[in-house]
Order: sequence, then C-alpha cells, then structure tokens
Amino acid sequence: MMMMYDDVIMRTIIDLPEEQVKALAAWCDAEKISRAEAVRRALAEMLVNRQAVDRDKAFGAWREKDFDSTQHVRTLREEWEL
Repeated sequence: MMMMYDDVIMRTIIDLPEEQVKALAAWCDAEKISRAEAVRRALAEMLVNRQAVDRDKAFGAWREKDFDSTQHVRTLREEWEL
C-alpha cells in the first residue's frame, strides 16, 4: 500500500532500545517496507486510536447532569434571533 503525504516532510531522530530495533527490523523485512514507513504507519495508527479514546471520553460527558437538552437548544437558538 502506497501512502500519499503532504509536500512537507519532517525528519526526526529517535533512540530505540536494541530489542525494539531487532523487532522493527524483523517486521520491516516481513512487510517489505522501510523503517521510516513502519514508523509512519505506527504513528498513524496511534493517532487514530488516540482520537477514538478522546471521542469516547467526550461521549456522554453530560450524562450525569440534570439537564434538559431540548431547552438548552431552544435557549441557544434564541441567542441567534435578532
């Protein structure tokens, strides 16, 4: 799978323990991809998972409040009226 990236490319240096370097090399060989591509894929997956966690934290955040959502929407809409 070829991924398209923005024109902006950032290089970074990371330090990995030897066991991670060996595991990364083995995985890259099996997938026939570069280390850079493996790190890009891992980061992309982490960011997607992070968004899901953040979304799950926010979902139902007002669940425990004594709150009439219909009235709240009406109040907000009244602010828009001239």
